[in-house]
Amino acid sequence: MNNFNDIGRDTVGRITITPEDRRAYDKDGAVILKGIINGFWRERVAEAIERDIKNPGPFCHSYDAADGKGRFHGNLRIWENDPDFRAYCFDSPLPDIAAQFFGSSKVNLLYDQLFVKEPGTANPTRWHNDQPYWPVRGWEVMSFWLALDPTTADTGRLEFVKGSHKWDRWFQPEAFGKGSGNVYAHNPNYEKMPDIDANREAYDIIGWDMQPGDVIAFHAMAVHSAGGNLREDVRRRGYTVRYTGDQAWYDTRPGTSEALMTDELKDGDSMDSSTYPVVWRANNTACA
Repeated sequence: MNNFNDIGRDTVGRITITPEDRRAYDKDGAVILKGIINGFWRERVAEAIERDIKNPGPFCHSYDAADGKGRFHGNLRIWENDPDFRAYCFDSPLPDIAAQFFGSSKVNLLYDQLFVKEPGTANPTRWHNDQPYWPVRGWEVMSFWLALDPTTADTGRLEFVKGSHKWDRWFQPEAFGKGSGNVYAHNPNYEKMPDIDANREAYDIIGWDMQPGDVIAFHAMAVHSAGGNLREDVRRRGYTVRYTGDQAWYDTRPGTSEALMTDELKDGDSMDSSTYPVVWRANNTACA
């Protein structure tokens, strides 16, 4: 595991993942990349977050605060309405890093998502895996969760069940809290998520404390959760970007989030579209 503030860059400044990082991702379904996002990008994202909180886009899905305390702000597809979120999704090191994990000839942006738990927001994020929510099939689907604040067990760090991305188990999507407005259709091919918290000793659970600029890269089928922000003096701002590679196709199923669907594609199509634009190709040319 490298700290990219110091090492992990080649002679032209490209961030390269290590064989150790790739093995951890393949084996565990998640890996932390320390210091991967520099101050330039953090500042742009942080400013964009404040704009979105003040004037949320059309896909805002904030949740009612537990016990009436704090505030849990969420939003998605925000790159479509803010130039700084768009620049981060397209022009930050992430598309190239995604291509390294995938080994693919192109990378598509699936969507971006914001999770802000203000101080004292005790709302947990329940155990789930992501891909059942999304209109995509295939193995090359992953997320990059950026910490904008110090993130610990007390402030709501992410936890993952090691190796769960290889279970081949699709869990029924459910709303993450009151106030989100999300309703997911029942899919008879999915199963209910087991009560992991009630039986934690039966699972190999991993998680990392994070500093601003750290990123967790994780597979779309990895089972994960996050705690509430129990601190009264620290925010927990997390910003996630999801990407797909060559081996991913548009696919709608019962339970899929309608907010992520598009009329541009039909099931089985390549993801290439204005909704899921190509942001990296093997000739290292970013795509606008």
